[in-house]
Formats: sequence, C-alpha cells, structure tokens
Amino acid sequence: MSYPKLPSLPEPAALEDEITHALPRFRQVRWVASTQSTNADLMHMARAEGGPLARPWLLGAHLQERGRGRAGRSWQNRAGANLMFSCAFDVFLPVAQLPTLSPLAGLAACEALRTLLGDACRDRLSMKWPNDIQWEEAKLAGILVETTRARASRLAADHYVAVIGMGINLDDARALSQSLNRRIADWSEIARADGHAGAATHAAIVARIAQSWYDSLNDATAFGFDALPRRYAAVDALAGRHIHVLDNGRLVQAGVACGVNTAGQLLLRTPEGEAPVHVGEVSVRPRQEIA
Repeated sequence: MSYPKLPSLPEPAALEDEITHALPRFRQVRWVASTQSTNADLMHMARAEGGPLARPWLLGAHLQERGRGRAGRSWQNRAGANLMFSCAFDVFLPVAQLPTLSPLAGLAACEALRTLLGDACRDRLSMKWPNDIQWEEAKLAGILVETTRARASRLAADHYVAVIGMGINLDDARALSQSLNRRIADWSEIARADGHAGAATHAAIVARIAQSWYDSLNDATAFGFDALPRRYAAVDALAGRHIHVLDNGRLVQAGVACGVNTAGQLLLRTPEGEAPVHVGEVSVRPRQEIA
C-alpha cells in the first residue's frame, strides 16, 4: 500500500515568517538553511557582550552540521528529514532546580504534540524519562536542555538562560532504524495513522512546542514544580514497567517505574523501597523477563 508523503519543508524564509506570525511573544525568530548547532548558537548569543537582551528567541535550521543530543551524542540528520530548532528563555530559579527543566521540557513538548493528534491517537504518543518523545515506544524526538548565566544575570542571583533544543524525525525513520539498530518513529508514520497529524504544518508543530515551553517555564517560575508529577503521569511511557538504569553502560539501579517527583527525578520501586533516579539511561526490560 502506498501512502501520501509529507509536504517538503518550506524554504527557510517562508518557515521563519509562519513561525514569527504564530509566536507574537517571541522577540526573535530565525530559520536558516544550515548551521553548526542551534543550541550552541543561542548559548553564544546569551553570553555575548552587546547582543540582544529581550527573550525568548527561536532558531531553527534545515541542517545542523554538529547537532548535539544528550550525553554529548551527535544528532544524525539530513536536510528535509528532520525538524530541528532551539529556543532560549529567561528563567528565575534556584540553581538546584535547574535539572528539573529537562523533564519539564520533554513533558511540555509531548503535551503540545498531543494537541495536534485526534483523540484516538493521543495516548500512542508518550514521554520516556528524562525527555524522549515516543510514538508506540519508538523514539520520535530528542531534547537537549542547557543553561547558562547571561551577561545580565548579575542583576538577579537566580537569573539563568535556558536553551532547549529539539529534533523531530519527519521522514527518515527507516534509515535511522537501520543505522541505529532500533526502531525509530517519524511524523510521516504518525500522519498515516492520524489525519489531524497529517494536517499539521511544520510551522504549527514548531510553534505549538515553543509556546508550550514558554508557558511551562513561566508557570514553573511563578508556582514551582508541584504540578509536574501529575502532568507527567498523563504521558508516562514507563509507568509500571520493569526498567534498568545504566550509567556508561553499567547497571546502577533496577526496579519498577512509578512516576517522577517534584524535582523531575524518576521514581523506582525496589525491594528496599522507593528510590529517586536523577541521572542515567533507562532500558526497559523485555516483557518476557517480567514475572
């Protein structure tokens, strides 16, 4: 059976115009044909003397020559096959709360993407801690969160700039699955299953996620992270699953996933009791191993 292909990415200038119109509160929106890394570009802007102060900013690129994921991994991409962008936001939080921004960014992105799906398909899109977006347990998108002290931060001890970068697979899942030796999802697969997803433009996808980040960060600054566990439970891909937590390939914890706490740490139920996980890679144990 043949399926209609997703429309090609618009030219950078056209995509930039659409996103700018959709995000009136963003002080700078740019989309370029190619750059080294959108996260690195925004981090440099935030630290530079004489650069723009008013945020939020959004920078996207059809191609990232040195795109980065979590744990220093490179982001495999080719022009037109991925939707890649970063946003910079001012946040006012104690330094101890900055790690919570990583799961919060994944949660907000997953919630935003779910609004582009019909009711019947929303639960098929979920988040794997700390911030991977999955379609039926196959990775659809990755997120990298970095923070820095801006040059204006001397005005407030709790002022940081959070740069959130995201790469969404559009139409390259087959090649990525073969090169990575694990199943990868892309938006074209979702669009075949859900007409609402197929009707979403590239600009709408980017703008919906960027706005969700903006709203969630403002809420966290104003009200803290008390709502995080409840929100996460609605999109949790790991709930009730037996998992291994790995650090540099070494097993460090194992147990049953049971949500997150207000610090965004994954909670594991173990024979010794409930234990928080703040770092590591999660491996879901095959179902046949579970007694």
